[in-house]
Amino acid sequence: MKRIPHLFVRTNLQHILSQSLFFGVFATASLVTSSLSFSSKANAQTPSVNNTDIISYAQAVLAMETPRQQAFDEIKKLIGGGEIPKIVCNDPNSMNGLPRKAQDIAVNYCNRSQKIVEDNGLSIDKFNIITVELQNNNNLKRQVYNTLIRLQKAPESR
Repeated sequence: MKRIPHLFVRTNLQHILSQSLFFGVFATASLVTSSLSFSSKANAQTPSVNNTDIISYAQAVLAMETPRQQAFDEIKKLIGGGEIPKIVCNDPNSMNGLPRKAQDIAVNYCNRSQKIVEDNGLSIDKFNIITVELQNNNNLKRQVYNTLIRLQKAPESR
């Protein structure tokens, strides 16, 4: 009998954690999209996103999450109780309100994120295109979500 409630709690906890990660990943993707839009090009049509792109995108976003959290925590400690402004990597003005050390942390995160995206086989433009498409394409959102879950469950082979 004791196993049933324990299993239920574990299942709920796993669901909550995966849901939290999913939203955290999209928050990271949104930040990176806004921060890595170094040369955003207007496209009249949405380019196709293949399975390889989805896997690369999910791997990049997962790889960026820990550095994002670390950078956020470090900046938060430096600022204290103040609110952290939205940081956009290609907009130096977004970092002007930060203390110098916090600016350095933000720039370092931006540089690491760009490298992570490229190391996972995507250009910055392709990463940004996928992120924008996720906002309007529920099928793509489901595919990315399922890929994120699968990658997290897989043994550490990345």
